[in-house]
Amino acid sequence: MKYKEIRLRALEPEDLELLYEWENNHSYWQISNTLTPYSKFTLKRYLKNSHKSIYEAGQLRLMIDHVADNITIGTIDIFDFDPFHKRAGVGILIANEAYRRKGYASMSLRCLIDYCFNTLQLHQLFCNILANNCESIDLFRKVGFVEAGIKKDWVRTTGGYIDEHFFQLINS
Repeated sequence: MKYKEIRLRALEPEDLELLYEWENNHSYWQISNTLTPYSKFTLKRYLKNSHKSIYEAGQLRLMIDHVADNITIGTIDIFDFDPFHKRAGVGILIANEAYRRKGYASMSLRCLIDYCFNTLQLHQLFCNILANNCESIDLFRKVGFVEAGIKKDWVRTTGGYIDEHFFQLINS
C-alpha cells in the first residue's frame, strides 16, 4: 500500500533488529502498555506468524517505509480486530526522529484508513491516547478521528495516574 511518500508493507525477517530496538525502547512502553522487554526469540516467533491473515490473528502490523530514502521509519498497527462489529483499533509509531513532524504519520494513517474502510470494509476505527500525548491527539484529529470519551485516571505512571482519551473514526 502506497500513499504519496510512504509505503506500508508486511513484516519481513530482516525487520527483527528494528522491532527489537523499538519494542525494547522504554520511552515507548507507556504508550504501548508494555511492562517487560521482548526477547529476540519472541519477536522471531512473531515474525514467523506474521503471514497469518488479520482474520486469523486479530491484528496486523505493517512497516512504514519512506520511499525516496528507502528507509523504514516506523510501524502502524491494527489491533482488537472485530469482524462481526466491523471495527478495529489503530496505533502508530514514527520511531525515526528525523521523520517526525513532516506529515509521514498522517500519510500512513490515511493509507491505513483507506485499507480498513475500502478493503476490510470496517465500519469504524478507534484509538486510545494518553492525555499528555498532544502530538498524537493532534494527529488523529487531523485525519478525522473524533474524541468520544475520556477514561479518567486510566494509566498508572511513576508520577501518578493519567487520563486516556478515546477517539473514533466512523466510516460514512
